[in-house]
Amino acid sequence: MTIVAIHQPNYLPWLGFFQKIAVADIFVFLDDVQFSKNSYINRVQVLHDGQARWLTQPVSYNFGDTINAVSLAQPDWADRHINSLKGFYRNTPFFREVLPWIEALFGDAPHDDLATINMMLIRAIAAQLELKCSFKQSSTLDTAGASGDDRLIRIMTELAPGGRYLSGAGGANYQEAEKFEAAGHQLVYRSFEHPTYTQQSDSFTAGLSIIDALFSVGWRETAKLLNVKQT
Repeated sequence: MTIVAIHQPNYLPWLGFFQKIAVADIFVFLDDVQFSKNSYINRVQVLHDGQARWLTQPVSYNFGDTINAVSLAQPDWADRHINSLKGFYRNTPFFREVLPWIEALFGDAPHDDLATINMMLIRAIAAQLELKCSFKQSSTLDTAGASGDDRLIRIMTELAPGGRYLSGAGGANYQEAEKFEAAGHQLVYRSFEHPTYTQQSDSFTAGLSIIDALFSVGWRETAKLLNVKQT
């Protein structure tokens, strides 16, 4: 049974986001829903001196804009984020391995289109971790203006008839399993138990960008945190 996961294209998201990608056969970027400022779509937390700090993409948008209509407001934002990462993570074990890769990735990315750069970053990290799922964008699919569960069901029907929709545990508070079953799909919930790893801190901080794990333990160990075997 084909497993489909669907999520907004967040900025350098946390391990739980990539664990969903690791489990899915198809991962759909929900890029044509309304943008919510200062959500994880355009910001994420990293670690600095043992404290969580926000990295925020400056955006230009109008209320009601979809994510794929949002632009970046300052042309030098990526350089500033790279400089912050240099300062925050310069003493981590995998700094010299990971930073040049990130610099090259940011250098190749378009810096004025929020959805495009976030999807590019996620795809590149997933590929480096050897995650095998296929990526799609909801904006390229026929959802006929549907919203909520109805939009998700239309996406499932187009991409994976009779498939399994993988939702986060929080979805149980608002999703209707009966709707998915009536359309021939299975709705399943998955909770992410956040693993611990050695950070630059006396106590562990969960929920940070996957970048924190990459700098701290490297690509291979980060893949293991997602229960992914690298070749």
